[in-house]
Amino acid sequence: MSSIRQTAAEMAAALAAGETTSVELTRQHLDRIGAVDTDVHAFLHVDAEGALAQAAESDARRARGELLSPLDGVPIAVKDVLTTTGLPTTCGSRILEGWVPPYDATVVARLKAAGLPILGKTNMDEFAMGSSTEHSAYGPTRNPWDLDRIPGGSGGGSAAAVAAFEAPLAIGTDTGGSIRQPGAVTGTVGVKPTYGGVSRYGLVALANSLDQAGPVTRTVLDAAMLHDVIGGHDPKDSTSIDQEWPSFTDAAREGASGDMTGVKVGVITELAGDGWQPGVMARFSESVDLLVEAGAEVVEVSCPSFVHAMAAYYLILPAEASSNLAKFDAMRYGLRVLPEGVDNPSAEEVMRASRDAGFGDEVKRRIILGTYALSSGYYDAYYGQAQKVRTLISRDFEAAFEKVDVLVSPTAPTTAFRLGEKLDDPIAMYLNDLATIPANLSGVPGISVPSGLADEDDLPTGFQVLAPALADDRVYRVGAALEALLAKRWGGSLLDRAPALAETGGTHA
Repeated sequence: MSSIRQTAAEMAAALAAGETTSVELTRQHLDRIGAVDTDVHAFLHVDAEGALAQAAESDARRARGELLSPLDGVPIAVKDVLTTTGLPTTCGSRILEGWVPPYDATVVARLKAAGLPILGKTNMDEFAMGSSTEHSAYGPTRNPWDLDRIPGGSGGGSAAAVAAFEAPLAIGTDTGGSIRQPGAVTGTVGVKPTYGGVSRYGLVALANSLDQAGPVTRTVLDAAMLHDVIGGHDPKDSTSIDQEWPSFTDAAREGASGDMTGVKVGVITELAGDGWQPGVMARFSESVDLLVEAGAEVVEVSCPSFVHAMAAYYLILPAEASSNLAKFDAMRYGLRVLPEGVDNPSAEEVMRASRDAGFGDEVKRRIILGTYALSSGYYDAYYGQAQKVRTLISRDFEAAFEKVDVLVSPTAPTTAFRLGEKLDDPIAMYLNDLATIPANLSGVPGISVPSGLADEDDLPTGFQVLAPALADDRVYRVGAALEALLAKRWGGSLLDRAPALAETGGTHA
């Protein structure tokens, strides 16, 4: 009998040993969702019938000896920004309420081709705009560690589902940290692959030059195994990198030895200091010390342009978003609202009424910002300058990686804040992505690994590892090494110490 607290790798091993079935595993997770998701609200749509049917097919394949992948039969949750045939895709927005796509995103198609039953679609900030999952039109997701706190964003639903043991694996997307920051505040592992390393076909775009799908899991090995399933070239995506990738599973297994001999680690000096929670910095420093004890050479590295990353990001992202969201015009699909008191309204009037009713405040804010940044007379002053800063950030990464193998920092400046605490202060909300944004601007891969609990509030903190573009295997090696070293210190994983949700209700067991 398998347990929902096992890792995905352990579940796969239990399936291989005949100790459980995919149907049993899937039903256990569906039962868990039924027991706790009223309080967590990680899911927007649960497909119990479809997941169980896919699980039954997996069991039949296993009986015939025709497995599709090492994770065949292990259930998964998918962020509601990826299109799914037969399942709603809303992007957390009213403007897409009830829309059922006619095709699967490539990531979803690869999950199905690998035999992973899809439990359902997870909650998110509307069109991935946010750092707390409070901007979902369907209500916020709550952090399983403390239901009064945020689970990060925009992919808080995927992270919360994994942290609450509602799913062993999930897919998120990372535009400025939306996989890694939720990972940090929920005690889960989140990976942003190299831009172009995982197909974006069927990913409803927020910002085309920044968005990247990736794994959300409980261990580095699980993330690596999932990355091996979803990664690789896709001719349907013009930004997809056409090359052979190494086995990330092998890289994670190699790193799990904990040996860091010969690895040069750069601590980014700009990602620390005033405004960083002391407990976050304490756990980060302890993790760096563990890497040193394991043989790593650690040096401080300055990336001076990083201090301008957030300003550049919040010009580039809104500009791309305002363009991408123009297609939601109430003419072809999605919400259509007729303006009140207008007989025979024009297409423009219907469009205006529909977009006003369908988009939330944060989406409207970023559309306005982006349209302004792209407007005549301001393009060069704002958007053009931001792109120049983006180039400088990429050059900082290139210079740093000539000196070190990986760069490290805390993943987020603070632990999870309380629901509602920053909703009225957009700048304070944006600051949560301070450490994660540079990787998206330059396209390099990054991972967030749980690094312990902050002294102030006993909430999870995250340790970020960044590597050069195309060197995703490095983040898995170093991430797995740190995970092993911390597990040895703690006597288990961080989630083993989580205040587990009761089987019914939202109280802590």
